[in-house]
Amino acid sequence: MDAVNAPARRYHSPLRKEQAAATRDAVLAAARELFVGEGYRSSTVAGIARRAGVAVDTIYATIGRKPDLLREVVETAISGTGQAVPAERRDYVIRMREAKAAAEKISIYAHALARIQPRLAPVYVALRDAAGTDPDCAALWQEISNRRAANMLKFVEDLASTGELRTDRPAEELADAVWSMNGPEYWVLLVDQRGWSPERFADWLTDAWCRLLVEQK
Repeated sequence: MDAVNAPARRYHSPLRKEQAAATRDAVLAAARELFVGEGYRSSTVAGIARRAGVAVDTIYATIGRKPDLLREVVETAISGTGQAVPAERRDYVIRMREAKAAAEKISIYAHALARIQPRLAPVYVALRDAAGTDPDCAALWQEISNRRAANMLKFVEDLASTGELRTDRPAEELADAVWSMNGPEYWVLLVDQRGWSPERFADWLTDAWCRLLVEQK
């Protein structure tokens, strides 16, 4: 085939991908530090760029505007990775669904929360505070809250599949009760303000949810 007419080769560089991922991580780390430390309203994209050591245009090109940055900071705090991960693909959710007994499912989830909340709670509180004055943050706050509520209903339905879920209260009510206790605010009250250890928090949730959700014999 004539070289002139040969199809163009696509250039894939592992190094370039690594550099792009490192830049993204640096930007999100800088955004997290400023959102948590100074508040969303006081933080600027220019300030985030300076802290990350990148150009402002790089942030716009790789992630987007300030609301996009906050969304990515929240999503990565939830997933514990550099990207958002749907609930059904998270490792602890997979382990929960594979577990046979309700108490085991509850323990897996409670201990997963104790690993998630140290990174999520500060960001979540910053989002909550920003939601009072910023429409984009308010919409994200409501979206995350609704998604969490829907996931808690799935959690309760998974517990029901064991045949051990209490049946004297509606599933939606039980899901709302779990939703109220798995929120970062609950973590802040017990761990940050009352000085509980993460392990104590996880053990407490396991015990409380077993008593609350499982049919007592």
